[in-house]
Amino acid sequence: MLQEHLLPINIVIGDRTYRIRIQSSDEESVRKITKKINDKILEFKTSFAGKDMQDYISMVLLWFVTEQQAGHFTETGINEALSSLEALLPE
Repeated sequence: MLQEHLLPINIVIGDRTYRIRIQSSDEESVRKITKKINDKILEFKTSFAGKDMQDYISMVLLWFVTEQQAGHFTETGINEALSSLEALLPE
């Protein structure tokens, strides 16, 4: 995958903005996953007041893995989510 063919986008997870580069064909799924993560963070913030953002993100990660194990995500959805998360990791 050549870097010049990647689309730079900004996503916000929790209270942080991340500049990532993705295939343009992945943009919609990355944005949907980002929205789902942020919606879940908000849900946990209203249920568990007084925690910090790292706690909420950890809870969302645990929720995501639990949902995946319960079969609520398709294999394609899991692969897209993992690719999106991998793109956030520093090189």
